Amino acid sequence: MSHPPRVSTGIHALDDLLGGGLVPGTLTVVMGATGIGKTQLGLQFADAGRQQEGQRGCLFDMTTRGDAQNHGEYAHRMCDWSLRERAVDLPWQPAELWDAAASRYDYFHIFERSGRRVTVHDIDHDQWQEWKVELNHKLEQAIAYFYANFVHGVRRCVIDGVEPADKVSESFQFHVFDYIYHQILHKDHDWVARDLFRVHYRENEPAVMQHAYDHRQLTCLLSYTSHEVMLDDLLGRPLESGDELSNANTIILMGKIRDGLKMRRALHVAKHRGSACEDVIVPYEITDRGLVLRT
Repeated sequence: MSHPPRVSTGIHALDDLLGGGLVPGTLTVVMGATGIGKTQLGLQFADAGRQQEGQRGCLFDMTTRGDAQNHGEYAHRMCDWSLRERAVDLPWQPAELWDAAASRYDYFHIFERSGRRVTVHDIDHDQWQEWKVELNHKLEQAIAYFYANFVHGVRRCVIDGVEPADKVSESFQFHVFDYIYHQILHKDHDWVARDLFRVHYRENEPAVMQHAYDHRQLTCLLSYTSHEVMLDDLLGRPLESGDELSNANTIILMGKIRDGLKMRRALHVAKHRGSACEDVIVPYEITDRGLVLRT
């Protein structure tokens, strides 16, 4: 039985470590501390879609506190890519969804101007009730963003900016990711459209069917910031029940290693269902064009 072609990470040496690349339609988690190169890796993966599928991937930023991810600056320098950003409060119109020029955006920052909140402990009960209403509106915006990309040929997405929380169950960001992954990325296109159009679905159904896509070809890369900085500590990190690491098809760990009297960056493919991969630690450097592995 023939297998679908692998999805390139945009880094040939990493594709080789993965037996040809990522498995289509699966989740990859890239985990490491701030500044280790996760955003650059995500951009290389997204940019590789231009050659492989004819469309670059879309970027979904969930940063809520801490420094900005500088996606626009990195994309321009690394990939000659000027990101088209969708404003978080931009209203969408059904007729615009079928026009790529009007609805196709590269970048969406869902928690922009939402304050510095990550967990339920950051706000009191009344604020939590207000936040849930705001969050539902943001999730509707997320459906529109992803759906507009997928109907116009995008087949890969990068979800960046997930920050550490003591418990995954208390994190707003993981709540949003769980919704996106199960209710948008792993759902038939017409059911995603039903969630988006609601009472107006029937009048838009002909266009929905005309713009059908196969959700089994949507490949997701989740960038997850860790407390751990050293790669050895990441390798020994226990998994929490329900942790997205336990559900991912592929896990790539990125951290610091000691090299004599110097510290270097290195990565390790800790998990990869679909093909055998070497159990190696690979140093890498971050250049103006992105990650370069030293295999």
